[in-house]
Amino acid sequence: MKDFTREFPLLTQYTYLNTASSGLLSESLLYWRQEHDLDFLIKGSLFRDTHHSFLKEIRKDLGNFFGCLPERIALLPNFSFGYNTLLKGLGADKKILILEGDYPSVSWPVVTGNFSVCYAAINENLESTIMEKVATENPDVLALSLVQYINGVKINLDFLKDLKKKFPRLLIVADGTQYCGTEPFHFEDSGIDILGASGYKWLLAGYGNGFMLFKEVVLPTLYKNTYGEPSANTGYSQEQTHLINHFEPGHQDTLSFGSLQYSLRFLNGIGQKKIQDHLDMLSALAYEKLSRAGFLEASVVNRKEKHSSIFNLKGDQALYDKLRSHGILASVRGEGIRISFHMYNTEKDIKKLLKVLGI
Repeated sequence: MKDFTREFPLLTQYTYLNTASSGLLSESLLYWRQEHDLDFLIKGSLFRDTHHSFLKEIRKDLGNFFGCLPERIALLPNFSFGYNTLLKGLGADKKILILEGDYPSVSWPVVTGNFSVCYAAINENLESTIMEKVATENPDVLALSLVQYINGVKINLDFLKDLKKKFPRLLIVADGTQYCGTEPFHFEDSGIDILGASGYKWLLAGYGNGFMLFKEVVLPTLYKNTYGEPSANTGYSQEQTHLINHFEPGHQDTLSFGSLQYSLRFLNGIGQKKIQDHLDMLSALAYEKLSRAGFLEASVVNRKEKHSSIFNLKGDQALYDKLRSHGILASVRGEGIRISFHMYNTEKDIKKLLKVLGI
């Protein structure tokens, strides 16, 4: 992998192991954002005249990146906005299976809504636990994060395909915020019915942007009372109008969504498979050293499935302060210290971490 210190200047000051909290802003994206606002400055309303075609182009790039038709993509300010909108459109009579300890943005709207709720534990047998719960609880919806934000446990995507085949009526809704941008992914070929994500982490797109992808079969189940209702003078297809009306009220922020488009093209320029291979290498190296030294929880060490590039180290505030004093940026999460690696991290970063940990 190339040296990214010129593209991400913060890397010259810190060992950045905190992408799971926030991805970095690239220098080239900063230049694009400045040009965008300069364009607005000198054009005014003429600048807005291009919004429709610009947003259409962004959906096309998202569709190419994630394997989804552009007309089945909603542009969102963040995952939470889209997810809450989705839950309202499903109806309150649904039974929803969620994971204990999943990201609050996934679980809280379900628990505080008028839904019937059941739970599956996040452990080394996550897939079989979910399968058992679906079989015994018969939920209408499974809602989960593809990668757990505290310890980095990653769901087996082939398992979700198998689960969907065995329970075709189960609606699988996934949060990909800690996943999208870490490896190639084709939505239409997955077992996921609805995938949402914010763009500020692994997609390196800054704040204020996200998206939601929909399989065609689920569209009639959302906001049933308005599905198929035409919207005058929009120029959109029936399905796209349905999504636009509910998930994209009002104007869209072209600076934020243009940043997302820019970052998608930036990541494609590097190569999604190349990024995956690099993260797999870093993750395997970190896992071997950290597990052997006893820094990882048993549910992660005993798990047979592939792990993500997020880890939670056994430690307290003192460990966090020690890492920070050595210029290592991480986060206090759960009962430990969360670290995470992205494409701009190197083996040198891991060696420094291990040295500070005394490994």
